[in-house]
Amino acid sequence: MRDILVENPSGTAVMEEAPNKDLNGHKLLMLVPWDPPAEYIDSLHKAFPGLEVVHANWDTWQEHTLPSHIRDEDWKTVTILLTGPKLPTKEAAPNLQLVQLQSAGANYVLNNPLFTDTNIAFCTANGVHPPQIAEWIICTYLAFQHRIPHFLDNMKERKWEHSWDDSDALDAVNQRVGIFGYGSIGRQVARVAKAIGMDVYAYTNRPRPTPESRRDHSYIVPGLGDPDGTLPSKWFSGTKPEEIREFLSAGLDLLVLAVPLTPQTRGLISAPQFQTLRGKGTFVVNIGRGPVINTDDLITALNEGWIRGAALDVTDPEPLPKEHPLWDAKNIIITPHISGNSASYNTRLLDILKINLHKLSEGKEFLNRVSKKRGY
Repeated sequence: MRDILVENPSGTAVMEEAPNKDLNGHKLLMLVPWDPPAEYIDSLHKAFPGLEVVHANWDTWQEHTLPSHIRDEDWKTVTILLTGPKLPTKEAAPNLQLVQLQSAGANYVLNNPLFTDTNIAFCTANGVHPPQIAEWIICTYLAFQHRIPHFLDNMKERKWEHSWDDSDALDAVNQRVGIFGYGSIGRQVARVAKAIGMDVYAYTNRPRPTPESRRDHSYIVPGLGDPDGTLPSKWFSGTKPEEIREFLSAGLDLLVLAVPLTPQTRGLISAPQFQTLRGKGTFVVNIGRGPVINTDDLITALNEGWIRGAALDVTDPEPLPKEHPLWDAKNIIITPHISGNSASYNTRLLDILKINLHKLSEGKEFLNRVSKKRGY
């Protein structure tokens, strides 16, 4: 088991709990709409003989309530919860110590009293998405570069349109990708981009001047990502408009937005930023959250040719209404928030849960703990 150090999200001293190797007295409730593999449950019982494991097949993303068959007295004994956006009240679950979220984002819990008014550790599934989302990003970018949407339209019409112009497609060699939000997803994008010959620039909100500060302490699928932070040829940081402008004006062929939605990132890319990108004609990809981009300004930037194109897996509003003008914008690829889908998602989620159970048993700080200060 890896020893992954995570900063204390509250910014105050955290007293380490006394080790409880067997997790005696602990009860894990798994609220997921699928059956955990029997061998996984067996592995938990073997690693933590004192842990009670309960599974309720429940989709907290689709259902409007928590499962009614879980009684009040049951909630009182739950100490560990695997869930999505549905949470008990702090009064209903007074012994809760750890909430493992099924998603990499935590924006839906930030105003919940169970998060704001308690010391319960909330941990995300940050790290489950990088392989598949990085593939989606590079896939949509290369599809645009090689005019694949155009040829797919031709195929539907059984139209053979050969091009005699060898320069009508752009390969990725020596192009520059700027990754706004160099977290686990951004690092896997960097890995794939480097493999196809691209230069990588990274942007983080806090400075990363030392090798240690550039290391990744989140969950990493073995062999992937950028654990040591060595792939970018240049690092940028800051939250001021002029710092963001410096990054956006650095000759980016591809801009990847991989930041969480917080009050600071809402409307992060609007008309002034699109104007900055105009010099290079950047292709913009958003896989973070829709409101990170001002949608009206994006439509203008596309239709006026300020940017070459865009690929969106998230939109604002979302779902995107059928009549919305964004559908008709020039040079755009839109998918319905599916870039994170993968047959390996649940396996990685359960791996993160097990790591945090080990952290709990050892009295150590958790992996992917949500910061009350930063909101992720």
